Order: sequence, then structure tokens, then C-alpha cells
Amino acid sequence: MGLTSSLFSGVSGLSVLGNAMTVIGDNIANVNTVGFKSSRVNFQDILSQTVATQSGSAQVGRGTALGDVTQAFGQGSFESTESPTDLAIGGDGFFVVRHPNDAENDFYTRAGGFRFDKSGNFVNASGYVVKGWELERNPLTGEVEDVGSIADIKLANFTSPPEATDSVSVIANLDSEGGNNTTGSSTALSEVWNGDTNLDTHIGDTAYEYQTTVKVYDSLGSTHDVTIYFDKADADQSYEYIVTCNPAEDKRAIFNDPAADAGLGLLGRGTLDFSAAGVLTNMTFERFVGTGGGLTANNTSWPSAVPVTGAYSGTAALPANYTFTAAGAGTIGTNAITVNVGGDGSGSFTIPSTYADGDYVQGPDGMRFQFTVGDVVAGGNNWDVDIIAGDSDDLLVTDNWADMSGHIVNQHLTFSADFLGGTDMEVELNFGTGWDGTSWVPDALSTSYYSSASTTVFQTSTGYGAGDLQSISVDTDGVITGQYSNGQVTPLFRVALAKFQNVQGLFKEGGNLFRETRNSGEAITGQPGTNGLGSIAANSLEQSNVDISNEFVKMITTQRGFQANSKIVTTVDTMLSDVINMKR
Repeated sequence: MGLTSSLFSGVSGLSVLGNAMTVIGDNIANVNTVGFKSSRVNFQDILSQTVATQSGSAQVGRGTALGDVTQAFGQGSFESTESPTDLAIGGDGFFVVRHPNDAENDFYTRAGGFRFDKSGNFVNASGYVVKGWELERNPLTGEVEDVGSIADIKLANFTSPPEATDSVSVIANLDSEGGNNTTGSSTALSEVWNGDTNLDTHIGDTAYEYQTTVKVYDSLGSTHDVTIYFDKADADQSYEYIVTCNPAEDKRAIFNDPAADAGLGLLGRGTLDFSAAGVLTNMTFERFVGTGGGLTANNTSWPSAVPVTGAYSGTAALPANYTFTAAGAGTIGTNAITVNVGGDGSGSFTIPSTYADGDYVQGPDGMRFQFTVGDVVAGGNNWDVDIIAGDSDDLLVTDNWADMSGHIVNQHLTFSADFLGGTDMEVELNFGTGWDGTSWVPDALSTSYYSSASTTVFQTSTGYGAGDLQSISVDTDGVITGQYSNGQVTPLFRVALAKFQNVQGLFKEGGNLFRETRNSGEAITGQPGTNGLGSIAANSLEQSNVDISNEFVKMITTQRGFQANSKIVTTVDTMLSDVINMKR
């Protein structure tokens, strides 16, 4: 019986060492497999049998067995590549992917050789779709935020839509000596302008001191020139200006003769006042609003300040869906004021009739409303409504938004243009000052009034045309950013990572994929670089963590172990043969 047990002990060694050699062979075969994690065989002895001895009983081993095969999830080295969508994980975690025909089951991998397919899906070489979050920029904080839960990363559009201009900044020095026009023209610039499209020139060269042109975009991405003309005003330390566009592109519905009206292209006028030190201290602006029934040749259709009195209904420009309605006489302290949101009254709320000058009322959408008593005129008190978003400066809402003299939206004066017909653009006009609620405060870079030639120091405008996707980049936090031909750099998606409480419990699916099991626990997903997850390295692939020299050493020891166990089998066979021969 002892000899038979010895035989089976040798056989168990042969079987286990054969499996060990299989694991070693698998490791060596995958030495160049991206993201591969090597395996290790653990042996254990078999329950021993008890034999009788002179001193009692003793245990005799019965051979060996395969304990388990464990994965070595240590970090592999990184290989640099030419593709920005080749991703490697530095630290813990797995990429989350799904089969293209199975949206229910997720798989996990360390192999980050990804690309966008023809449908815009972010996939690996086998077509498995990578998962992550869509991104959007918070309009209040400017921070990029994840949207919803993790889903397929798919580029639905390879173009960047245009964005209309909403702000123009012009920083200039206006010659305090007036240049060629030291005293200013006797006729206002707004009276000199003639927008008749039959004319080649709409304002004479001698009618102004200086002009500068800035490019703006409409909502379809087409560009238009907005030209600002400056001239020395009659008042000391003051310039007047007009804001204009190409009359042929002016589609505002305020003209009786859309082809020959003198007001075409005239968007507004204003003044700039400077201190003795040449610092901009005050500005005004009035929009040219027309009459709807034809304009006089000298362009006298300018709005006057109309205080809000009595029963009234007007629409605010920011935000456009707010409507203010005063009931009855509208006298402060007497009647309530109803604010409608959405235009149908479904979101309306009422501001109490009793309030003090400067009181705040909380409205929807994070807006606050403040009331200020205006000048007393015949018929009762006047009131103005200030919309205040969070801690930002006052956004003054007036009755019809025609008179913009001294009224501020987003801290700056605004002009309106329509290049498409029926599509007004509200554009901030910034000369380098901001409204602090009481007065204009110059910025670090502001329009000046020095004794030197008039010149444009700096100018810029928001907005851009449509653009095509040119390249992709991925940051360490997994953010996929698109670079477009219109100069826009837009965060698009964030790659998700997952980790497990027991990575040894993962099931190998082949194709560099793992699947979660009851032993591994559920996947815990998160952003790269957070909650113990590793960071992302773009233009990189994680190589196999197989140590080839270590595998060769294990191969030798496994071979020698297998050889020794085979000797046990052959030796026991010889011993059994001797036992059989004893009968002869």
C-alpha cells in the first residue's frame, strides 16, 4: 500500500507542475500583450494519511494539489505612442467597456488602446464601447462638470456650432488735442451718418477724429464688421462716438425704406467723459431705435428717458422670459407687482405692495429683485426693478430697454444688431470700465484721453464661426477635449474608471477583459485621480507586467520539479516490479 501511495504522490506532482508550466507558458506568451497581468500558481499539500508507528501514529503526506492561480495586478511599464486616444492607467482601476451588442453587461480592462469609430463611438480594437460622462461647463462658475451617470462615450457631432457675439471690448487712446479736429465737429456724428445703401461712403473722413473696426459673429457663424467712430465733443475732456455696421447688412425692422433709409447701419451713439488725468470717468449710450414708419434724414429718432409710472407692462432683456406688470396706479407702497416667468403666467409670483427702497425679493431661477424709488413726477412715484443674480452687480431692468443711457446690463452698456432678420443680438460694449452700482470704475486697461495720436490699444470680441474637429487630447483626469478649426477647445467627455474590493475575484473573459463576480464585489466607479483611482496618461499604453527573467527561473524550477516527480513514478514502478519478481 505504501508503494501505491508513493506512486500517486508522484502523479499529483506531475499534474500540478504541468499546470504550473501552463501558467508560465501563458505569461511568457503574453509578455507583449497590452494591459496583461501575469498569473502565479500557488501549491498546497494534500490531507495526509495516518500510519501506525512504534510511538503511536504519524502522518504521511499524499502529494500536492493546486491551491489557486492568482493575478499579479502590479503596474506595468508605459509605452509611448503616437495616438492621443491610447490611454494608460497610472495606479489602481480599470476602464469600463461594454459589448457593442449588449448594453446591460459591463466589462473591465487595463488595455487602453482606444479610438473613435466611424459612428463616433469610443471603442477598443474589438469594438467594445468605452464608458464615461458627458461634460458641460457651468455657466455661473465656468467649471467643467459631469452630466448624469456613466454612459457610452460617443461623439454625436464632429463640428463645433457657431456662437453669436455677445461682448465687444475696445480699448483706445483718444487724442486729447483732437488730432485733425481739435474742437469737434459742429454737427453730431449721428447726424452726419447716412446709411443709404446707394451711397459708397456713409460718413466723410473729416467728420470724425478716429475709427476702429471689430469683427462680430451672428448666430449662424457669419462675420460682420462693427465700426465705432470717435470725434472730439464740444464739452471739455469729452468724446462722442457712434456704433455702426454695414448698412446693407442691417436687417432691423425699424425702417420704412430698407434700401435707402439714412438710419441704416446706425446702431447707437454715446459720449465718453474723461478726468483731467485722462482717465475715463463716465459714459452714456443711446440706441437708435427708429420709428417703424420711416426716419427723418437727420436721424432724430433717439429714445428719451421714460420713467415707469402707472399701469404698465414691459419685457426685460435679461432674462427674456421675465415680464413685469404693475397693477392699478403702480404707486410704490400701494399696489403689488406681478412678475411672470415664461410668458403664460404659469410661473408668476407677486412682489408685495409694501416694500422699502432697496428691499430684495427672492424670485425663481436664483434671481433676486430689488426696488429703487425714482424721481417723483406728476401722477405718482416711479420705480425701477433691479435683477440681481447671486452676488453679481445690479442688472437694471427698464420699461422698454430703448433708453440705455446710464442703464447697465452685466455691468456694461449694450447695443442691439440684427444681421439675419428677426434675430436681434444683444452685445455688451466695453471701453474698459465697469459699473459698481454707483459709478463707472476704470479697469486696469481702459480707454484713455492722452495727448498722443488716437490709436487702438486692444480690442476683442466673443463669438466664433462653425468649426470642424481637428484633434483630440486627454488630460490626466480623464477629460477628453476637442480642438476645432474655429479655435475652440471644448471639453467633451470624461473617461470613467472602476475599482473592486477584491480584484482577485474578477473573472478573466479573454480579450484583455475582466468581468465582476460575487467574489470581486460590485464595481465602484469614479473620476480618474479620485477615491483611490489612478490617473490617465494619454499617448501611452500599459505593457504587460510579466517579468520574463522571473518566468524563466520558474520554468527551470518547475521543469526540475516535474523531472523529480517523474523519477518517483519510475522508481516506484521499479520497486513494484521487484515485489512482483519476488514470486518467481
